[in-house]
Amino acid sequence: MREPVEQLFPAYSRTAYRAIKAALGAAMRRAYNIKIEGLHHVPDDGKGIVAANHISFLDSLFIPLAIPRRVTYLAKAEYWDSWKTKWFFDLVGQIPVRRDDSAKAVAALESGSRVLNKGGLLGIYPEGTRSPDGALYRGKTGVARMAAECGSPVIPVGLIGTREIMPKDAKMPHLSGAVTLRFGEPMRISKDEISDDPMALRGFVDALMYEIRELSGQDYRDEYAGKKHKEPAVAAA
Repeated sequence: MREPVEQLFPAYSRTAYRAIKAALGAAMRRAYNIKIEGLHHVPDDGKGIVAANHISFLDSLFIPLAIPRRVTYLAKAEYWDSWKTKWFFDLVGQIPVRRDDSAKAVAALESGSRVLNKGGLLGIYPEGTRSPDGALYRGKTGVARMAAECGSPVIPVGLIGTREIMPKDAKMPHLSGAVTLRFGEPMRISKDEISDDPMALRGFVDALMYEIRELSGQDYRDEYAGKKHKEPAVAAA
């Protein structure tokens, strides 16, 4: 079914998104044991923000595979710096975010708002980057501000198993494994809440990260994931 949000993307992107999703979906279902829980929490139509933990590059493939509707991501602009990934992200109509440039980041968030205002599903990772060690890190408040400004529900998602299939520094994924996607109950925050309480954005995101932690079962670290962390050493037997 065609969605109004597809008007934001060129015709070739609409066709490519469906074709790539069908082809990748068939291959991934054969390769991996995929379990999906709580999908009924994702609206069948209308706007919504799909907010997940981020433990692997594959997260952005498994989530759209699980959801029948189109999911548009705010993806890091570095993917457009290499021809190896640029063609793919252009074809599927994703939105680049240059994280080291505040003006460009604001423009990308405005693009995300256009997706929501067209009744689309926007995929966001509140941590802002992939977890360096598998733990869940503090979320950034952009997701809450966008939800309030656009009147959009936020659906928390917990991913399990994608990091084991393709760790952060891996070049290629393993061709077998098990993945679980758990969708939680939608959360809301209003414009009135953020205008009345300057801490409302922070409180909403902290509550969102708590829900994601409950869904994913990860350890939580109350710090941003931007700093580099070393993997814990494994003691010899």
